[in-house]
Amino acid sequence: MADRLELEIVTPQRRVLSENVDEVRLPGVLGEMGVLPGHTPLLTELGTGPLAFTLAGQERRFAIQGGFAEVLPDRVTVLATIAEAPEEIDVAAARIALQESEAKLGSAEAEEIATLTDVVVLASTRIDVGGGAN
Repeated sequence: MADRLELEIVTPQRRVLSENVDEVRLPGVLGEMGVLPGHTPLLTELGTGPLAFTLAGQERRFAIQGGFAEVLPDRVTVLATIAEAPEEIDVAAARIALQESEAKLGSAEAEEIATLTDVVVLASTRIDVGGGAN
């Protein structure tokens, strides 16, 4: 059994990351999922939230929205709609998007609620991952 996982994060625009890691935590549509080397193979749909991984005791996180993850015993491949490293996130813009979307939710029509909720969750994730949660 391998002692590390090859983690690859890809979006339609680019390869975001390719790294050998100790552990991966994914934002699945049904909740967070942890992956260690030797994990049973599976394919899962991703939700919106932080993707975290550890390497030599250090954790790193990315903001992820949508897509799929393929988990194999020695590899995790993430095909995400959005994947952003902390240094790529504009926390100020995320705060504005969060405030505007939350304000609109109170008077939103039924068909707008899902879209506005998605914006709220992504903006909150960006603030958290980008270091602006303080």
